[in-house]
Order: sequence, then structure tokens, then C-alpha cells
Amino acid sequence: MPRRPRPGRLRPLKAIMIAMVFFVALFIFMPGINSARWGGRSVAVNVHRGTGFSRIVDDLMKAGVIRFRWPLLVAGTIFPDLHKIKPGRYTVPVTLSTYALLQHLHTSPQDEVRVMIPNGVEQSKIAAIVSANLDIDSTAFMAATTDRHFLASLGIHGQSTEGYLFPGTYNFPWASTPEEVIRFLVRRFRSYYADSLRREAAQAGLTETELLTMASIVEAETPIDSEKPVIASVYLNRLKKNMRLQADPTVQYAIPGPARRLYFKDLDIDSPYNTYRHAGMPPGPICNPGAPSIMAVLRPASTGFLYFVANGEGGHSFATTLAAHAQNIRRYQETMNRRTDANRP
Repeated sequence: MPRRPRPGRLRPLKAIMIAMVFFVALFIFMPGINSARWGGRSVAVNVHRGTGFSRIVDDLMKAGVIRFRWPLLVAGTIFPDLHKIKPGRYTVPVTLSTYALLQHLHTSPQDEVRVMIPNGVEQSKIAAIVSANLDIDSTAFMAATTDRHFLASLGIHGQSTEGYLFPGTYNFPWASTPEEVIRFLVRRFRSYYADSLRREAAQAGLTETELLTMASIVEAETPIDSEKPVIASVYLNRLKKNMRLQADPTVQYAIPGPARRLYFKDLDIDSPYNTYRHAGMPPGPICNPGAPSIMAVLRPASTGFLYFVANGEGGHSFATTLAAHAQNIRRYQETMNRRTDANRP
């Protein structure tokens, strides 16, 4: 028969195991024992999307939240559900126990950031704004704006989300994805563009895309809300008369890179967005218009105007004939010349 081990031989091993369990439990459950510092009350820690648990532990150690990696790694193994940490920005108290730290990271609400998207900016500018405020890469954001499957899920039939990213000031979770931000902005537009406005657009003979396209041109032409219905009337009048829109902002949109001064040679650029060369509306919106510009197209002023030019005072002068338009151009040039002369030393 095999010899049975003497009870006395197990006691040291058992004692060692109990000591180890006690030691591990001490580091996992005792508040502050694994804290790297005591001087401050909390530390800010960012968890980026796709970051693994081991990397999060490294970041916590670098940030001075913990002294040792192993207690958190062991706790994550013992409590696997708790080491599923969502991406976000966390404010972490430095005196928590290891277990309480895991709970804190696992259950803390998402940190929200207030983001302001101005009227009339292109989606590339929105990508930059979002990237500066949220944990989103601007390149990934722009890729999402032209993803065909994503566009189809949003009910957008154009080539991109340009025009559908409704301006406003919103709160977004810092760790939002590009798709989440875009979907939210498109939903804001659809919420604004209610059934009554859809009926008005249909009565005016405008599809959703045509409405946004015209509104984007109006938005790009003037920041003055009171002028927008008049600007809209000019372009709608030109369409009715089969005249080319000849809208400078559409040419600007066709030119790669940041906005710059336009030259006469730019008016010949070969692009479907060049409304000097191509009749009708461009293929889609050239920016993301706000509510006043959309309403200006739906409810334009009743005018016979076909032309307008800047008046040098921030607004525009309007005309029904080419001769009157030429006079307005001369007045504008005279105003600018007087201003130049007045500023000379």
C-alpha cells in the first residue's frame, strides 16, 4: 500500500499558500496599498478605443495611479467581467483598492464633451473640429462620410454626408466613433426637417438633396440671416429662367485645399461643381447649412432679382437687370477704393 504523507509535512505548504492568498487579497482589496502616490486626490486617465487591458494597466502605472502591475492583472483574471473597460476619459481617485479601481473603471459613466459645429462649414472642417475635441481621427471621420454602405443606412443617396451634418452645439461622449457622431448629426437634421417642411419642399419641386444643395449655396454667400431669403430668390429665379447659377462658392468648393481668393481663370475649372460652366445645381451640397438657410430656400423672398454683388459694408446689392448690376459693381469698387485711400498713411 502507498505510504500516506504525514500531516506535519503539509502544514508549511498550507501555511505558505494561506500567506500568499492573504498577500494577494491584501493588494487587491485593501484601499491605497497599491497607490503610487498620495499627494493628489485623483488622476486623469484616457482609455483609447481598441486598447487592451494590459496596455490600460501600463497607462495607469505611468499615470501614477498604481505602483505595481501584477495586482491589477491578477484582479482582472479573477474578475474577468470587470476588466472589460470602455474607452473614455476617466478621473481616477489614487487611494482606491485594486478591486475598487477595476469597478470604478468598469462602471464610470462616459465623459461627455461639448462640441460646437458652426453653420456653413464643410464636412472636412467638421472632421477637424471633432478630431480636436473627441478621440476621433479626422481621416477616419472623412472615410466614414463617403462610405457607401454607411450612407445607405442613413438614407443618403448622394456621394457623401456633405449638407446633412446639421450644425449646432451638442454633447458627445469623448470616445464616440466617427459613425456615431455622423449618425447623430444626420438624425438632428431629419428631426428638424419634419413632415411639414418636406411637404413645402415637394410643393416647391425640390428633393431633399436639392434643398440642401441650394441652402448650402445660400449659406456660403451670406452670414446675414435677413439677406438669405433674398439670396435664395436670386438663385431660384435664375433656375426658373434656365440661367446658370454662377455662384462663386461652388467654384471655391471645386478647388482643392483651403478657401482662397478666386481668379477669373478659376471660373473655367472643369468640375461639375463649377456653376459658371454647368447649368442647374451642382451634384450636391457644398457645406452644411443651418436652419435659416434651409428656411430661406423653402420660403424665399418674392423678388425679380437675378444678380447681386457685395456692397462693401458686409451685405449685398441686388439687381433685376445686367445694367443695374454693373452699377452696383461700380459702387462696390468705389467704396473699396475710398476705404483703401483712407487707410493709406
